[in-house]
Amino acid sequence: MPAMRVTWDIFCNVVDNYGDIGVAWRLARGLAAAPDRRVRLWVDDLGVFRRLWPAIDAGLDAQTCEGVAVHAWRTPFAAAEPAQVVVEAFGCALPDSYLAAMAQLSPPPVWINLEYLSAEAWVAGHHGLPSPHPRLPLTKHFFFPGYTPGTGGLLIERELPARRDAFQAAEIDGYWRALGLGMPAPDELRVSLFAYENTALPALFDAWAAEPRRITCLVPEGRAIPQLAAWLGVPALRAGDTAQRDALRIRVLPFTDQDAYDRLLWACDLNFVRGEDSCVRAQAAARPLVWQAYPQAGRAHWDKLEALLGRYVGGLDAAAADAVRGLWRGWNGVAGAPPIASAWAAWREHEAALLPHARAWAGRLQALGNLADALAEFAESKLK
Repeated sequence: MPAMRVTWDIFCNVVDNYGDIGVAWRLARGLAAAPDRRVRLWVDDLGVFRRLWPAIDAGLDAQTCEGVAVHAWRTPFAAAEPAQVVVEAFGCALPDSYLAAMAQLSPPPVWINLEYLSAEAWVAGHHGLPSPHPRLPLTKHFFFPGYTPGTGGLLIERELPARRDAFQAAEIDGYWRALGLGMPAPDELRVSLFAYENTALPALFDAWAAEPRRITCLVPEGRAIPQLAAWLGVPALRAGDTAQRDALRIRVLPFTDQDAYDRLLWACDLNFVRGEDSCVRAQAAARPLVWQAYPQAGRAHWDKLEALLGRYVGGLDAAAADAVRGLWRGWNGVAGAPPIASAWAAWREHEAALLPHARAWAGRLQALGNLADALAEFAESKLK
């Protein structure tokens, strides 16, 4: 007899940028890969979703993509039978009518609040904790991604290292040729830069232009483009544009889907990334990275930055660890950080040690397990 299919509903409220929908979509795809699951993803802004995954039709109320039933989350919310497992991505409030329908079911759905990723020490102590609803016969459980055993791990698929290594071993030449760039020169550094607005950007680009070696910077369309145009002294930049200033060559890339972004990260020597999803994918790329944390009130993002730095630099010698800290802190505007030009010079001095370190770090993260698998095990065990 075939196994019963477990139904999942994932709700995603697109608050800002692409991080929330990026994580929710990656999770939905990972869960739907199992034949014994049926996954619906409810999204309140299909237009933003479409930029991240162009196969999405923003005009449809319901469609199927990559094995996931994608539904527009409209207000008022249309009546829908709740799934057996219900996931709120990042604490988005479920529709009142859907919540009431959950309370009518016996047994009630397994209700999960998928939290934001943090490397802070308190995460493991809060992972999996229950929170009874104050009025309804429902209990929500908090599920935390994380960097240690006792958390949910990270959204890194089991097969990703094999795909990444095959690309880096045999496909990277064709990748560069398809971009019209050719293979890098022996002394050339290729950098991807996906960033929020950043006051450190002009000084960093000044330092790159003054390099004795060539740097090619690949910049996907996004919020940093107006700053880059201002630095170049041009009115605007768009996908396909190329500019050169001294040692620095810049190429603007179109905003791309998740799989193509992975390949960009795998191809480059260094990746500047932002937010949560891009940061995880850059770590899994086994290349050195610089992370820009999403700015938060009260500079709470500095604590998140320091927590990840504290874990990431483990295993590096003191000077190399200081170089990584200096560049990350300077890029994030942390008080007391070195000027970005001197931070970059220190990073360059220790560059040779950072590639093997990045590869070892990626292997440690892979050993934690995949968040989609951990979430499925946690939720589906509560259905038995």
